[in-house]
Amino acid sequence: MMKFGLLGRKLGHSYSPMIFDLMGGYRYDLFEREPEGIEDLLRNEDFDGINVTIPYKKEVLQYLDEIDPLAKRLGAVNTIVKRNGRLYGYNSDYYGFLSMVRRTCIDVSGKKVLVLGSGGASVTVRAVLEDLGAAVVVVSRSGENNYDNLHLHADGALLVNATPVGMYPNTGTAPVDVSRFPALEGVLDVIYNPRRTTLLLQAEELGIPCSDGLPMLVAQAKAAEEYFFGRKIPNSENERILAMLR
Repeated sequence: MMKFGLLGRKLGHSYSPMIFDLMGGYRYDLFEREPEGIEDLLRNEDFDGINVTIPYKKEVLQYLDEIDPLAKRLGAVNTIVKRNGRLYGYNSDYYGFLSMVRRTCIDVSGKKVLVLGSGGASVTVRAVLEDLGAAVVVVSRSGENNYDNLHLHADGALLVNATPVGMYPNTGTAPVDVSRFPALEGVLDVIYNPRRTTLLLQAEELGIPCSDGLPMLVAQAKAAEEYFFGRKIPNSENERILAMLR
């Protein structure tokens, strides 16, 4: 039987085993490792494919034999496939967020998009949005565009939360007040637990189209499975699994 799994440090909250079970019903394990255990896992563990979550998406790069150009561009790998003893690295997060944006039917081309956060998730989000033609403004705590000068960006058309603010178990908080952006056409939150963060509840109250991060999580898993098995999977599979999860 082929063997797959998820590599991370703390994985008790992970939805991945459930998602991959709904996709294919194959063996999918959780590989909780401290940093010093990563090389041994990748070099010696018996597996066919592994997904990688924080904090190891950059750490694994040094152990791979080949890295896909997109993953190189983003500087992060979240999908590893073993073929004939060699390790190949890919980034399916890009396709996950791209699918999430397209699912909302929000046209970002030529529009100002505010991305909250400058970490790993922000890099992927920014790459997708720029490829779609958006004018991306990254808001961080200490950057040129920060939480003290948000008034400069009240004309933002889309707001994307790429920070962990509002994520379980620290719920009930939001990185910004949505009402400060009267031109918003949409709000996206990469957080999927809880599904309705305080940020999204604010957007709903104001009648602004919005989405939680579960569609991104499912879509990146589908893309990862395509790498695992070297075959295309219909996009309709995303909606089937989303419906079952919800």
